[in-house]
Amino acid sequence: MSTTVETAIRPFQVDIAEEQIDDLQRRIGATRWPSKELVTDRSQGVQLATMQELARYWVTDYDWRKAEAKLNALPQFTTEIDGVEIRFIHVKSSHENALPLIMTHGWPGSVIELLETVGPLTDPTAHGGTAEDAFDLVLPSIPGYGFSGEPTELGWGPGRTAQAWAELMSRLGYTRYVAQGGDVGASITDAMGRQAPAGLLGIHTNLLVTVLAGPQPTESEEERAAADAIATFRASGFGYFLEQATRPQTIGYALLDSPVALAAWMLDHDTDSYYKISRAFVEGQPTGNLTRDHILDNITLYWLTGTGDSAARSYWESGRAAAQAAGQAPPPVSLPVGFTTFPGEIWRTPRSWVENSYPNVTYFNEVDKGGHFAAWEEPELFSTEMRAAFRSLR
Repeated sequence: MSTTVETAIRPFQVDIAEEQIDDLQRRIGATRWPSKELVTDRSQGVQLATMQELARYWVTDYDWRKAEAKLNALPQFTTEIDGVEIRFIHVKSSHENALPLIMTHGWPGSVIELLETVGPLTDPTAHGGTAEDAFDLVLPSIPGYGFSGEPTELGWGPGRTAQAWAELMSRLGYTRYVAQGGDVGASITDAMGRQAPAGLLGIHTNLLVTVLAGPQPTESEEERAAADAIATFRASGFGYFLEQATRPQTIGYALLDSPVALAAWMLDHDTDSYYKISRAFVEGQPTGNLTRDHILDNITLYWLTGTGDSAARSYWESGRAAAQAAGQAPPPVSLPVGFTTFPGEIWRTPRSWVENSYPNVTYFNEVDKGGHFAAWEEPELFSTEMRAAFRSLR
């Protein structure tokens, strides 16, 4: 591994000043609340009762230091790639011949959503797997997210981040590895598959980002149901996407100034996840791993790193890249592709759509629980899927 200034990999620890915690709590306490929504569901947005209970818990019960300790218990590193400081978690398995796996989070997620998969993936024998299922795990923060640096120039869309991930894996000395992603991470992983850097053996995603580029076949009942779900999302759940893809700077002022505004913006993502998170706070009934503390770990990370606006800007970059590539067929993905459909996702992706997007689908499965934040909500099930999806590539 090169140790020049440009390619050096250095240890990193999270150390948030107490003054930042105090300021966060003061700002939550100074929130100016809107009146209650005039409907009984989320059709007008994040509900007042949800946000007020979240804010109460944030100030009276939540402890960021526990999340900080959890992060610092893992090997964390930083390295500069293409002018941006990339922070990442790198956990090596104790098992021989572990398969290196780089996993990319999405929005409004972070490495927080992947933490509970670290044990099952790197130490499978302690979680119902075998030593042959082990992975070396690399969890980077996307540029502009979490502790990674914020790009200071244009062009950091999924393709450029994909190139950075290939460079990162090379610096770590990996000559063969696989990649996984959901949400924004699925776009980056898809780009990695199309770039096919040396050493990449295959990819897996749990959101079929290719369908957002154009209509898919609707011949079967399953396909029609998926198309209807996408149409509903575009009609009534697309607000955050459109704002971030066109005016990220505008929403950024609220995201950097008010922690409650940031939290509400992050909760207003998809219907399934929203109601699960709402129940965790209002009724004290978490779904899987979507507990109040874990949800606030993620939101607090965004607040303390001041990355609400720079993370939103990644959508603008993706939209700009898509506009520039309009009318041009993207490079095909010839590498093996795995895909898992989780029932609570924005739409349930049919196998036919996956095969329509990727010619070499080597793994497909529909599981019976989990949603958009699959790794976060169901880490054991998600880890089982990773073992199965990549088993043939070992």
